[in-house]
Amino acid sequence: MKQRKADVLRKTKETKVSIGLNLDKPVPVKVRTTVPFVDHMLTLLAHHAAVSLIVEASGDTEIDDHHLVEDIGITLGQALKKALGSKKSINRYGNFLLPMDEALSYVAIDISGRPYLDYKVKYSPGNRGFDFGLFKEFFYAVAINGGLTLHIKQKSGENNHHIAESVFKGFGRALRQAVALNNKQKGVPSTKGKL
Repeated sequence: MKQRKADVLRKTKETKVSIGLNLDKPVPVKVRTTVPFVDHMLTLLAHHAAVSLIVEASGDTEIDDHHLVEDIGITLGQALKKALGSKKSINRYGNFLLPMDEALSYVAIDISGRPYLDYKVKYSPGNRGFDFGLFKEFFYAVAINGGLTLHIKQKSGENNHHIAESVFKGFGRALRQAVALNNKQKGVPSTKGKL
């Protein structure tokens, strides 16, 4: 069977993002975004999704990280949609409840073609360094551009790093289920015949 993969390049006056995604291979994973915490989260996502992910990204981080984080989400969503192609024989749905020390997050995905994000995650205020609020923008961009119905709910957590890890690992695990091929599923997993 042909591997499900995609290469997407997004260039604007603010950012340049290149993503290579292969849903059927767990390696390689190479992430360089110029924002170390985002590199860490994307590496976790790829590992737990069991996908190959190559990311090269840079942008106007001298202003802040917003444009870059959002554009990485846009590009990742586009790569996911392209790699899935017709969506034949996929599970379509995935969900995972993931603990990370005191943090616990629940992620549910439907590769529905109907973009939607319900994101209920609270980070502690006053954190120096990375703006954790940008992760909502990231997942919104992934959902809209990937055609995902995506629910992300924080059940508990105090440490921002732990909360973010539980979200990204949970997303990876749920995505792994949703994109997996199911030999019992002939054609597209919808009574409509199209996703």
